[in-house]
Amino acid sequence: MSNPAYQFAQESGPAIQWRLRRNCSVTPAQLGWIYLSMCALSLAIGLFFWSMGATLVLAFSGLEIALVGLAFLAYARRAADGELISLQGASLVVECETSGRLERAEFARQWVRVEPKSGDHSLIELSGQGRSIEVGRFVRPEMRQVLAREIRKALRTA
Repeated sequence: MSNPAYQFAQESGPAIQWRLRRNCSVTPAQLGWIYLSMCALSLAIGLFFWSMGATLVLAFSGLEIALVGLAFLAYARRAADGELISLQGASLVVECETSGRLERAEFARQWVRVEPKSGDHSLIELSGQGRSIEVGRFVRPEMRQVLAREIRKALRTA
């Protein structure tokens, strides 16, 4: 359930979560189906020309599908990127996933500092207890200050 006091956050009982994701028009599953249909079509065209005596068309068709597959794989790895900021009780947990690599940081609520990295439109740095992590990659630069205010407000609210 979304709270009108928060633009980005969702409250679930005592927990508050910010789930920030890349804005992708096609999900990795949809991309897989598109790729399979492209493979079938390209294979059918290649086999047709192979049966007509143009044997190299099938080889180039296979090369085309392999290169398109690599491009789709690179896209799919980045499509699942995101950030999860979770505040529950005395802990703020931040998980950032980039290209399948997960970075996780946990902070004690009372020691967290929320600041822009360098300027008003830069990434937001969450720091405390000798650790820091940057968030806000998937929020428009002009909206990052709104996100920072929300996090600060949630940290102050008991």
